[in-house]
Amino acid sequence: MKHIFEKGKNPSKPTLLLLHGTGGNELDLLPLAGRIDDEASVLSVRGNVLENGMPRFFRRLAEGVFDEEDLIFRTKELNDFLDESARKYDFNRNNIVAIGYSNGANIAASLLFHYQNALKAAILHHPMMPRKGIELPDLTGKSVFIGAGTNDPICSPLESNDLQSMLAKANAKVEIHWENKGHQLTASEVEAAAKWYRNL
Repeated sequence: MKHIFEKGKNPSKPTLLLLHGTGGNELDLLPLAGRIDDEASVLSVRGNVLENGMPRFFRRLAEGVFDEEDLIFRTKELNDFLDESARKYDFNRNNIVAIGYSNGANIAASLLFHYQNALKAAILHHPMMPRKGIELPDLTGKSVFIGAGTNDPICSPLESNDLQSMLAKANAKVEIHWENKGHQLTASEVEAAAKWYRNL
């Protein structure tokens, strides 16, 4: 997978896995990493799927309708890539914190849904429910921050609450932060995520 790796100043810190939104790339969220933890290593990945020339992490059939088969395949692809990257760049595979926005948040949530030890924690900015009606692995010891908009036209508040309860049911520690906004990522939401991260 096309990516950027930047070694951090402090090897005991988590590696931040950056996952862009639809049409973004591996450069998009780099400024965010600095706001969250400027001493951590950063692995920023570009999605392998193109939709009308726009990079994404998995296919969808329509707005808000995921191609479930592709989602499962791409989630495994990303999980395998994390295994390889940890060996290649010599970082702790068990200390990865994902930061995803929109489509990137969806694939990060999908990692949690399908693989018990894929991530230590995740910051999900405006995620949707990756899949419904499946049994999640035991996520005891995992922490998740969900940033959501009360007027988000793509991801309804109901969906954000459903995702929170599904992760909590799997024993993850989940905090949801509401912005009185739509689907955009605001500075105050990033600040709330940074504050949450400092208490991990």
